[in-house]
Amino acid sequence: MLASLTRLQRYYLYYTGGFFSFIGALAVLEQHGMPPRWIGYAFLFFTISMYALIGIVCRTSDVSEYYVAGRRVPAFFNGMATGADWMSAASFIGLAGTLYLSGFQGLAYVIGWTGGFVLVGLLLAPYLRRFGQYTIPDFLGARYGGNAIRLVAVAAAILASFVYVVAQIYGVGVITSRFVSLQFEIGVFVGLAGILVCSFLGGMRAVTWTQVAQYLILIVAYITPVAILSYNVTGNPVPQLVYGQVLQQVTQLENRLFESPVEVEVRELYRERADLYAQKIMQLPQSLNFEREQLSAQINQLKASDAQMKDIVALERLYRDLPHDPDQARGRWENAMFTAVERSKTPIHHAEAFPGETVEEQDIMRVNFLALIFCLTVGTAALPHVLTRYYTTPTVRQARESVFWSLLFILLLYITAPAYAVFAKYEVLSHLAEIPITKLPGWVAAWAKIGLVSIEDINADGILQLAELSLNPDVIVLATPEIAGMPYVVSGLVAAGGLAAALSTADGLLLTITSSLSHDVYYRIFRPDASTQFRLVISKSMLLVVAILAATVAAQKPGTILSMVSWAFSIAGSAFFPALVLGIFWERATRAGALAGMVVGIVLSIYYIIRVEFDSIPMLGISGFGMEPWFHIQSTSGGLFGVVAGFITIILVSLVTKPDPRAASFLTTIRFRNGDGL
Repeated sequence: MLASLTRLQRYYLYYTGGFFSFIGALAVLEQHGMPPRWIGYAFLFFTISMYALIGIVCRTSDVSEYYVAGRRVPAFFNGMATGADWMSAASFIGLAGTLYLSGFQGLAYVIGWTGGFVLVGLLLAPYLRRFGQYTIPDFLGARYGGNAIRLVAVAAAILASFVYVVAQIYGVGVITSRFVSLQFEIGVFVGLAGILVCSFLGGMRAVTWTQVAQYLILIVAYITPVAILSYNVTGNPVPQLVYGQVLQQVTQLENRLFESPVEVEVRELYRERADLYAQKIMQLPQSLNFEREQLSAQINQLKASDAQMKDIVALERLYRDLPHDPDQARGRWENAMFTAVERSKTPIHHAEAFPGETVEEQDIMRVNFLALIFCLTVGTAALPHVLTRYYTTPTVRQARESVFWSLLFILLLYITAPAYAVFAKYEVLSHLAEIPITKLPGWVAAWAKIGLVSIEDINADGILQLAELSLNPDVIVLATPEIAGMPYVVSGLVAAGGLAAALSTADGLLLTITSSLSHDVYYRIFRPDASTQFRLVISKSMLLVVAILAATVAAQKPGTILSMVSWAFSIAGSAFFPALVLGIFWERATRAGALAGMVVGIVLSIYYIIRVEFDSIPMLGISGFGMEPWFHIQSTSGGLFGVVAGFITIILVSLVTKPDPRAASFLTTIRFRNGDGL
């Protein structure tokens, strides 16, 4: 049977067997007392060493190999690599977490991301492959002509990819800080080393084969814990088939817990806290001065008595931590007020579609659900690092086939994510709520150390109520094995899967950024006569600089993984989708129109995201620029305005500018073969 397989297939079979043997060996060692930390180290070093080995074996100095893997990647393996490239930390870590927290509303991510690949297959992938160059700016430069549009495309590709890669490196930091007990900031840079090993040495060739290896790890790691959980709860190891009946049990638990008197009391305490913060904000700066005087008086009172030194030190720390001025107090207290308001609300039932107390609130949820689907669909079809993968297949036909394989491999994760969320919620509601805080499992304290889980006994009854528990969505997948009490080797496997997802996407994104800088800017515009070797030196140098910059930003924890990724989709969709689609299917689209449409789309999206999401930038000393959302659309769907404005601008400007006489021949080249459409 082995003889009938190709050499690549045999290698992949050996690799699969080796990986399962490694997991089995660790499981046996855990039974014999191997400490959890060493299991975490084993997974970290095994997987990164393997990626490094692939990077070294696939090292290359050939331009075609470096940028497009020599255009020799078969459709099946390109689909697998695209799946790994696509299933980032957002898909692996953030998707199930968002479904856990927002229930039905989180399905927008599943629908949007899956639908985007349909657009890729129908509208873009075959035509880009037939074009046959290296990058998306290459395509736009050839279709519309001139360097201006190439530069705008490069800027947009870098911006979208940079935001995206920051989210991946952030995910790497979360995983390494939890599972090998590194400080978050150090974990970010340790993960960065793993990313650089692959993309630095071998470019797209190394990244492709690393991603093929990573796909196996991430999909096994994603499905294994939820399959075990499903078997333990229902007796059926196929969670996708039985999570509906578990959802009914979750609904029953929600009905009982949400309306219990003690839960209502806790939510009322949070509402009172929110009112208190609102009052303090309204009375600034007197409220800040009053708080200082109160704490100062208490400290003096303790010092005058025989109070213990630790009590005095604790109060002095509170005094030092007070806001330094009214502006800082306003920002800090507003955050505390909004947090208290969120906890004072009745939680959303998992299965409830478009939740809201009034018809208007339900309509707002419905509009945001649809807007997010639109942005994710369009953004998927315009992400440069995904589109570039279709340059790597030998033929146009294989480009189309690899879209099919990509969708199939991605589907395995996406149909599992809703089940993941339901089973995780079932475990939390049935085994964590209403237990004494002193008896909480160890994973709560472990995740609390890195700030992703918090417990507050606001009513001081020593029992955990749901409103007193705060879970960051990024923790759900990683913590589920611990929540369900599985062996630690399963936790290590999930961490390795999350790491594979983050690294695979980060590799592709970094390569896209550096290819844009070295190939589209340096080679195409400034030094067309640059030698091959020097172009690769420039690319690798840029790779190092961009990677360190991204890690530095990620160490600041700018947002949740999924929110950062959503912004990247909005930026990519606004910048590229209108210009690419009209460039392929509308001969009348002109350079001036495309240029104007891309600039308008990018600027509008960024403007909207920044002003809706942020009210200040402390590093720059800027504050007070926040605004209310237009039509109640959240910042994660800011691309809705950018994409629509981009289409309208391209069409209007193209109609009033002179048509490009070369457009017809270019479109014939990429859309027709021997007179037949693709």
